[in-house]
Amino acid sequence: MVALDSFTYSVVENRSGVLRYPTLVGTNLVDQIGDYLRKYFPGEHCAVISDSNVASIYASRIRNSLASASFRPILITVPPGERSKTLKQATAICDQMIAAGLDRTSFVIGLGGGMIGDISGFVAAIYHRGIPHVQIPTTLLAMVDSSIGGKTGVDTRDGKNLIGVFHHPSLVIDDIDLLKTLPRRQFNQGFAEIIKHAVVADAEMFRTLKVARASGLRRASETHALRSLIKRNIQIKSRIVAKDERDRTGQRALLNFGHTVGHAIERAGNYRKFLHGEAVSLGIVAACAISVKKAGLRPDQCAAIVDLLERFGLPTRLPPKFPRKKIFDAIRFDKKFEGGKVRFVLTPRIGTARITNDVTLNDIREAVKQL
Repeated sequence: MVALDSFTYSVVENRSGVLRYPTLVGTNLVDQIGDYLRKYFPGEHCAVISDSNVASIYASRIRNSLASASFRPILITVPPGERSKTLKQATAICDQMIAAGLDRTSFVIGLGGGMIGDISGFVAAIYHRGIPHVQIPTTLLAMVDSSIGGKTGVDTRDGKNLIGVFHHPSLVIDDIDLLKTLPRRQFNQGFAEIIKHAVVADAEMFRTLKVARASGLRRASETHALRSLIKRNIQIKSRIVAKDERDRTGQRALLNFGHTVGHAIERAGNYRKFLHGEAVSLGIVAACAISVKKAGLRPDQCAAIVDLLERFGLPTRLPPKFPRKKIFDAIRFDKKFEGGKVRFVLTPRIGTARITNDVTLNDIREAVKQL
């Protein structure tokens, strides 16, 4: 069993008080998942939602572990990739859960990356008006970011996550061993969100990252360092979310640093050209350029952020023939547009950030042209 010091807790506040849910971070957790979940869920039925790639590697082990704890799981798979995150796919998943007899005492497990976490959480939120959701992230990006905070949703043709609901997981299980099967590109994209957290909230972590390398953190000898880094990022995000759970005061919006342009780049590339973290990396570069102009970010700090993204194998330049016009078209559908103005996140210096409504589309257009 995992040692107690491997537990870290995500804490968010809502209108009913303080909601706490455990996030278990460690190694060799997959084959013990049934025992962990039995401590939280007395019923039998659950749905394991995954994509076909992840399911082919881990689903049998998860199901065996669940069965050994007297659960009766059903496996529901969707095609991999952001294009599966739709209302149509969510409806199909619900239909399978209904056919299998899942009821209000059942729960949903999301086994996969950020896309799976988003759609499985959304399904859990709407099925029988809400049943528990368990996150088992299989990517670094999902462990440090998307599995924490309770945002769920699906995409429309006009943009990402335009339909969604807040539905916090009952439990998050981060098994670092799952990261060993990730392709390097998939692993590296998680550092876009880690670097984002450092830029907006943790200058000390930024300095730590400057002497680290993604390849080193993947080595078995660095398991403790990677676990510590994941826990630190969970704590950063949890602290920010706790101040503004439903993204109403602007505090939580700090986590959107790099995402306004990043989401638009994803959509402009039809969710095929760039992984989410890669698009966020490009969005961070654009946000830094605007921060130099609008927030007084020193050029040397801007250069340091770009250098750190490159150190972790992330893109900082768009391909010459990338359809930049589509980026500007997509930005208009971003959720952060309110009353015709965009809530844009700027950093005046590494370790802090603020929200402004003073960034114009021309500012964004100029920054994107520099990518």
